[in-house]
Amino acid sequence: MDALSSGELKRHKRRIREEIVRRRDAVPAPDRDAAALRVTDLVARILSDHSARIVMVFWSFGSELPTEGLIERLADEGRTVCLPRLAKGQMRARTYRPGDPVVETSFGAYEPADGAIVEAADLDAVLVPAVAFDRLGFRVGYGGGFYDRFLRGVRPDALRIGIGLAAQRVEQVPRGHFDLPVDLVVTEYGVDDVGGRRSST
Repeated sequence: MDALSSGELKRHKRRIREEIVRRRDAVPAPDRDAAALRVTDLVARILSDHSARIVMVFWSFGSELPTEGLIERLADEGRTVCLPRLAKGQMRARTYRPGDPVVETSFGAYEPADGAIVEAADLDAVLVPAVAFDRLGFRVGYGGGFYDRFLRGVRPDALRIGIGLAAQRVEQVPRGHFDLPVDLVVTEYGVDDVGGRRSST
C-alpha cells in the first residue's frame, strides 16, 4: 500500500471502522455467543501450549466478541488475569478476578476498580481487540492508539493475540509507522499465524 498522509490514513481507517462495525452489528447475538465459546477454547489451548501465566484480556462491549466467559476460563485455569484500565491518557494492566469490583467506562466496557498494576513487560500474552484485522495481523482499532502504545512495552517473546469474529477480517488495512501487528488472529474459524511470527496450535 502506498504511503498515506496522516489525514488520508485517518479517513481510510474511519471508513473501514464504520463498514466493519456495521458488519459486526449484523451478526446475531446467538452466533456471537457460539463464536465466543470456540474462541475461548482455542485461546486457552494456545496459552497452555506457550505456558502463558500472566495474561491481559479485555472486557468486550457492544457487538464485540463476548469475553466474559474467556476471562472466567483463564481465571479458573489459575492464570493471572489482567484487564486494561485507562487513566490520564495511558493504558495500564491491572489484575482482575471474576467478582472483583469494576467500573463502567464511557463506551460501555468495564475496568477493574482496584487491582494491582502489572507492567507490560511482565505479561506473557496480550489479547488484543480491534474493529478489523488484516491478513498480516495489522488492525484498525477505535482510534485512540492505546494498544499500539501499550504493546511497545510488551516483551518480544510474549504473545500478541487478536481475537474477534470472522466478520472482522479484511484483506488489508491502512497503517502508519506507529501501528503494530499481532502474532495470531483467532476467530470462530480457527487460528491464523499472521506473518509467520508464531506457530499456531
